[in-house]
Amino acid sequence: MNSDATAHRGAGHEQHPVADARPVTVGPLRRSLLRTALTGAAALGAGLSAARPATAATRAAPAPTHGTRPRPGTPDEALKELASGNRRWRAYRELHPHETPDLRQELTTAQHPFAVVLGCIDSRVPPELVFDQGLGDLITVRSAGEVLDEAVLGSIAYGVLELGIPLVVVLGHQSCGAVRAAVEADRSGGRLPDHIQYLADEIRPAIDHSKEGDARIAATVDANIRRVRSRLAAEPDLAARIKTGQLAVVGARYDLTSQAVRTVT
Repeated sequence: MNSDATAHRGAGHEQHPVADARPVTVGPLRRSLLRTALTGAAALGAGLSAARPATAATRAAPAPTHGTRPRPGTPDEALKELASGNRRWRAYRELHPHETPDLRQELTTAQHPFAVVLGCIDSRVPPELVFDQGLGDLITVRSAGEVLDEAVLGSIAYGVLELGIPLVVVLGHQSCGAVRAAVEADRSGGRLPDHIQYLADEIRPAIDHSKEGDARIAATVDANIRRVRSRLAAEPDLAARIKTGQLAVVGARYDLTSQAVRTVT
């Protein structure tokens, strides 16, 4: 998500365009979830370039307007919008868009968000701020360590399948406390409080045992992002949209020190 060469300092890993996810065996999204509980309702600059070219089908309908500008309607357009917002955030030139009284009134009747961001619960990484977006722009789903469960999967599916969102970003971050807890519990063999232990158990398969200390935590943050992204991209309903170019699912990491969002491939 970072197109500025200077913003890559201290990253520790070479960044590349996001590739198609490797198949991972997971349970399918439960369609009954959408029918019951929810019924009725690729580059960020030069860094994130996972999106497939938009097909004629994805451009057939005019993009909905929101405020004074059309909404991004393809994965590439959505990625570029997030890249622009992150550049503004890093430069302390935020626009704080889409907060006017007229826009608030407009949103009482409809919403047209252009991206789903699955992020961590960490208070230092609010997606609307780090991407400089406003009301109605993003569907944000947050769980510690980006851990997936049925509620998280259903929320993401709702944004993609019901609202036609073309982009899902799995956004991890530097110094993730959930990842650190999982790594330390794995090393010590100790048990965490029950609900926190659930998070550690979900993150444990991503632990990079080839590293030590803080390097292990940093590597596991990236590995966990890759794993979650691959699991989402393998979900049948999402995979079908990825195949046609209607959707991109990308992995990214927010660096607290630079405020930059970078791809994780």
